[in-house]
Amino acid sequence: MAMQVTDNPAHHRFELALDGHTAFASYRRDGNVLLVYHTEVPREFEGRGIGSALVKGVLDIAREQGLKVKPFCSFVAAYMRRHPETADLRA
Repeated sequence: MAMQVTDNPAHHRFELALDGHTAFASYRRDGNVLLVYHTEVPREFEGRGIGSALVKGVLDIAREQGLKVKPFCSFVAAYMRRHPETADLRA
C-alpha cells in the first residue's frame, strides 16, 4: 500500500489514501506556521502505523515548504516528542 501524504488545501487537511478510505490531519496555516488540530485514521486501519506515516508525511511537507508546526493534536505532539529529529520544526 502506497504511503503518499498529499495536501488538500480546499479541505484544510493532509490526506493519506488507504484502499478506498482516507486518513487525514486537519490544519490551518498562520503565516509560516502549520497549526495541526486533529488526526484521524479509519478504524479498520488502526494499529498499523498509519497515523505515524501520516504525521511523518505532514512533517516532511512542512520541512519542504519551510514551515514550522504547532501541534494542537496530542498524537502529533507525541510523535514529535518521540522523534527528536523533528524538534527544529516545532513552532
